Amino acid sequence: MHLELSGGTEKIPTSIHSHAEKASAAVAAEIAALIRKRAAEGKSCVLGLATGSTPTGVYAELVRLHQEQGLSFRNVITFNLDEYFPMQPHEIQSYRRFMREHLFDHVDIKPENCNVPDGTIPIEKVADYCREYELKMQAAGGLDLQLLGIGRTGHIGFNEPGSGSESRTRLITLDRVTRLDAASDFFGEQYVPRRAITMGVGTILEARRVIMMAFGEGKAQIVAQAVEGPVTPVVAASFLQNHKNAAVVLDEAASAQLMRVKCPWVVGLPVDWNKANIRKAVIWLARRVEKPVLKLTDEHYNEFGLQDLLASHGSAYDINLSVFRALQETIVGWPGGKPNEMKRPGDIPRPTDAIFPKRVLIFSPHPDDDVISMGGTFIRLVDQGHEVHVAYQTSGNIAVFDSDATRFMDFAADFCRMFGFGADAVGRLEQQTEEFVKNKKPGQLDSPTLQQIKGLVRRGEARAAGKECGAKVENLHFMDLPFYETGAVRKKPLGEEDIRLTAELLEKIKPHQIYAAGDLSDPHGTHRVCLAAIFKAIDRVKAKPWFKNTEIWLYRGAWQEWEPEVIEMAVPISPIELMRKRNAVFKHQSQKDRAMFPGHDEREFWQRAEARNRQTAHVYDQLGLAEYEAIEGFVQWHPSPVEKAVNGAGA
Repeated sequence: MHLELSGGTEKIPTSIHSHAEKASAAVAAEIAALIRKRAAEGKSCVLGLATGSTPTGVYAELVRLHQEQGLSFRNVITFNLDEYFPMQPHEIQSYRRFMREHLFDHVDIKPENCNVPDGTIPIEKVADYCREYELKMQAAGGLDLQLLGIGRTGHIGFNEPGSGSESRTRLITLDRVTRLDAASDFFGEQYVPRRAITMGVGTILEARRVIMMAFGEGKAQIVAQAVEGPVTPVVAASFLQNHKNAAVVLDEAASAQLMRVKCPWVVGLPVDWNKANIRKAVIWLARRVEKPVLKLTDEHYNEFGLQDLLASHGSAYDINLSVFRALQETIVGWPGGKPNEMKRPGDIPRPTDAIFPKRVLIFSPHPDDDVISMGGTFIRLVDQGHEVHVAYQTSGNIAVFDSDATRFMDFAADFCRMFGFGADAVGRLEQQTEEFVKNKKPGQLDSPTLQQIKGLVRRGEARAAGKECGAKVENLHFMDLPFYETGAVRKKPLGEEDIRLTAELLEKIKPHQIYAAGDLSDPHGTHRVCLAAIFKAIDRVKAKPWFKNTEIWLYRGAWQEWEPEVIEMAVPISPIELMRKRNAVFKHQSQKDRAMFPGHDEREFWQRAEARNRQTAHVYDQLGLAEYEAIEGFVQWHPSPVEKAVNGAGA
């Protein structure tokens, strides 16, 4: 899917692609064409570049074009948007290092043409340095194209709220929200630099072409503000509305709050009134007028721009009833299917009821996603007699505080001394670990030994949580996918070994049901890679006879819940089950009270999960359905085509 600007209330030309990979390829193609055009003219191509997770796909595609199609960067001069201050260029958080690892070291660009703000300049010389950075851009002929991401505060570069349209390259103090978002890269908010050197909004607006990219549902709200809202220093990205040649490039998830996507009928766009769009419109209308679905009238439809729906599908009564029944059918108390002997009059038959009990495989990207995201459903599946397996895809070792690791190391050492198990060896290990932690610098990678200890901490917690949900220990599988094991927040690309391990586990268990994290708001990208590993592994096994009886459900994680219009299975959670779920989450003690990477929501994970589950139940109640304590929502995925699964399901 690729939609250009077509009506709506967007004030910047906006294109929407089915997924981030296609969006990145489109932007890379434009950059490559510009590089070739300028080379043919005998001129330099001057690019403004960005860092962060958003442009990495663009850089990967540019590297591919260089290696496979001969795209040369000999005529390219680059200027990066920003850099933390202070920052040494070799540090893992350095944007200079980021650019080398993702682009510069893999193409034929001249090193002297790569310009990244210098985070080592003495503070008294920074102002002069920033002026020189501006002059150097001008001497190169000005920026032909500036690539941007957008931060959660609406910042472009590090232009925090309050940055004016005339601002130039300068030293800026970072907003706390920005520092929170960067905390994962520095292994704690306290280690994030408080300042950065950044191009100004005015500098960015002088580029002849500006492309702002955003991916994931977590960016949807701020994108809508920047693209459809007023021009304001509160949202620096909104200044792009005043640029004559700016563009916004999104995946479907990041476009979710744009008017033409969220409610196209309001802005007069034509709508294909299929079942999905009817359900979306009716739920939107019910929530807008704060009435249950069955109480909506023709007048409500007419007043809120849904006359065309009435004209094509009859009365409000008939439409309401159809949507209400569809919502009612999503409520499933037996997520693994209900055997005939347990059925009661009025039960809705499910396609896979006949297979009972089922083999169920829950994929958990981190060691706690299973209980945080679908702990209530996990408990129900076990209680209702199914054979439930959990696959912990990554070790989660970077999310453990040093103090927790040394505490467990102390316990292990005391245990061995008490019972005479290799006390000397474990004592040496204890001493080495404590010495490393004592001398560890902020942001420094853990030693391999410390990484292993932290992995064991997460593994023990996952076992305790799984047992709390009733799972058998032998059904808990720790995959430790290789892409994750870098010791840093930045991971390796998905590799063959990751896919092979996933396919082998599927082949071993032959599950009738698969549950996977479809939450792409995860700010660290691990969920995205884990989901891709599952999809690619499924592609390898889907021709096997056992797979024809397999259904796949996507849950969302700690960051966000499925909207009611896309939920296909709503599992009610009773007060007792909700408490059991909370107890399971509590077993992850290293993530309790304060997590290493809390993201933008500072509540504990159990609090977020309960609030989200209760809110889903509240929405169902408001729509006129049965009132439950909490609900966990799921969307079904079908293995072909992959694009439809990732994006059409709302992920």
